[in-house]
Amino acid sequence: MTYCVGLTGGIGSGKSTVTTLFQKLGVTIIDADEIAHNITKPNTYCYESIVEHFGNNILQSDDSLNRKMIRDIVFKNPEERKWLEARLHPVIREAMKERIAKSNAVYNILVIPLLAEKNAKNHNYLNRICVIEVPIEQQIQRTIERDHITEAQVREILATQATNEERLKIADDIIYNGGDLSECRNQILELNQKYLSLAEKEK
Repeated sequence: MTYCVGLTGGIGSGKSTVTTLFQKLGVTIIDADEIAHNITKPNTYCYESIVEHFGNNILQSDDSLNRKMIRDIVFKNPEERKWLEARLHPVIREAMKERIAKSNAVYNILVIPLLAEKNAKNHNYLNRICVIEVPIEQQIQRTIERDHITEAQVREILATQATNEERLKIADDIIYNGGDLSECRNQILELNQKYLSLAEKEK
């Protein structure tokens, strides 16, 4: 199996920025959120299951899921969140494994936002875990600007996520993304060389 690095970070940590920089180096990115979006499109098994569970009122006029409404429901109701995660996460993991199996890359970056919140042992196909570290105040500010929500709303979301300290406990590598873009890019250039070398040794 191709060498795999799990990439994780909290809301507003800059996962998109980091993955874009890795992509520019030719690294294959496998994104859990993108897979989640694809497996919940109309006429898929997960879509049908979600509609059956939550009802037709969570559909938009084009029959696609109203993802914001679902997020609001599961955010306020932990039991509903558990139900949704139990339905989606195994399918996402299998889809990731399929993409890994088809990959011809030297190594893959697997973006898994909830890696620290869930049991990392479920992702035993990961060779290493890389955590994006950002000061919490920067996370808050970035999320406010990106999602146009209040600080109180961001703090509510943060309260449902692992803390930076909890994420760092599972980290093999850390990207500090509290500085400027060039600082982040330099760290990624170093990690890319490291991962290429580690992947070659695993062959």
